Amino acid sequence: MKRFEYEVKELFRQNEIEVPKSALIEKEEDLKGALKKVPGPWVLKPQVLFGARGKAGLIKFVDTEDEAVLKAEELWNAGRGIKKILLEEKIRVKSELYLSITIDPAKASALMIASRHGGMEIESLAEENEANEKAILYENISLERGIMPFNARNLAYEMGLETELIPEFITIAESLFEIFKERDAQLLEINPLFVTEEGKLIAGDGKMIIDDSSLYRQKDFHVTRDYFEDDIEYEAFREGIPFLKLDGDIALMCAGAGLTTTVYDLIIDNGGTVSNYLEFGGPNYTRATKAMELCLKSSSKVILIVTFGTIARADVMAEGVVKAINELKPKQPIVTCIRGTNEEAAEMILKKAGLSPLKDTEEAVKTAIKLSKH
Repeated sequence: MKRFEYEVKELFRQNEIEVPKSALIEKEEDLKGALKKVPGPWVLKPQVLFGARGKAGLIKFVDTEDEAVLKAEELWNAGRGIKKILLEEKIRVKSELYLSITIDPAKASALMIASRHGGMEIESLAEENEANEKAILYENISLERGIMPFNARNLAYEMGLETELIPEFITIAESLFEIFKERDAQLLEINPLFVTEEGKLIAGDGKMIIDDSSLYRQKDFHVTRDYFEDDIEYEAFREGIPFLKLDGDIALMCAGAGLTTTVYDLIIDNGGTVSNYLEFGGPNYTRATKAMELCLKSSSKVILIVTFGTIARADVMAEGVVKAINELKPKQPIVTCIRGTNEEAAEMILKKAGLSPLKDTEEAVKTAIKLSKH
């Protein structure tokens, strides 16, 4: 689950990481009052959960109140789902750094990542990192022991930071780790971390992704419709069914995240497109009707159902699929490949319902792609 920039910056503010002076605008009439509270010139930053706002032209720099009103109106009318705008003071920037922390699963540790070159350039640097080993730096941090001063100092020296910036950088790195751990984050990022002309470090932007399974511990984080780009994704979240809406032709309804991802890749590799990613395995394997209902709410030409049940029995999933078809009466063709425990019974259930069950996943994928072309 992603959090908005203004929420992340509030966490920074509470944990000794300096951020620009700002005001959150939730409706157009709030703008003029906010302009009085925040010193200009200003930056208008739409609060959305997708990246590359700068490259998309959604970050607006303004010098006057009239210009701010005009640019804010452009953002409200941009059609990008913008509901809130963060008004910030414009910082006098000397250079931009990058600092983040994530999980290193191979080493079962936290991984702090830093670069002397922050901002939009970090994406191209990541691609070129093999050619320039010092462009992006890494420091593993023990989750049990926590961050130590030498961890941040190692990064600071390798980055070639000016001596006067190192103590502040260490403080920021230590605070970043504490937020990361306390908030059950999978990623916590400052990009860019401004070096100001006055010689200070200020978090210019903040990104956070929280582990969904830990949300019950994050009592101050209330998930609302604002955190989702689509009504269907919000409905699926409330139902506890992993779902992503896409823009292709084949609706995926699979049991198991690994299997769903594999089938997705097979569709793409064979020239097909996916209209949604839906995983109804684990505790949801008896909820075929709700899963299919979600699939039908996204535009598709075919529904492809692929499962492999061991503990989740194939015959139970087949019964659920047939029940869903009888209740929802989908108009598009349905391709099934339901394997695993009691699959012989599952095959009989599907055939009795007029379906043609397949036993090979790749054959099922190719069949769905062929049907989607008509």
